[in-house]
Amino acid sequence: MSKIFVRERRKIEEGEKKPRLRIVGVSGNDIKLYAKHIRKVELDIIVKESGAQVVFLPTHGSGNKDGSGKA
Repeated sequence: MSKIFVRERRKIEEGEKKPRLRIVGVSGNDIKLYAKHIRKVELDIIVKESGAQVVFLPTHGSGNKDGSGKA
């Protein structure tokens, strides 16, 4: 079974019409994704058709490059 690892994009604003999720990686050899950013609806369709499992990765909060989560 394939796994698709995604996380929410860090630099996104309320009401922004850009894809909300970022594909971090794919495990398994029966699926290939060519997009780096994807909408939730698109991801749901891919999962439904391919039978893959989605793994949502945690975010650290602030978007700082050091990963500290501190402002």
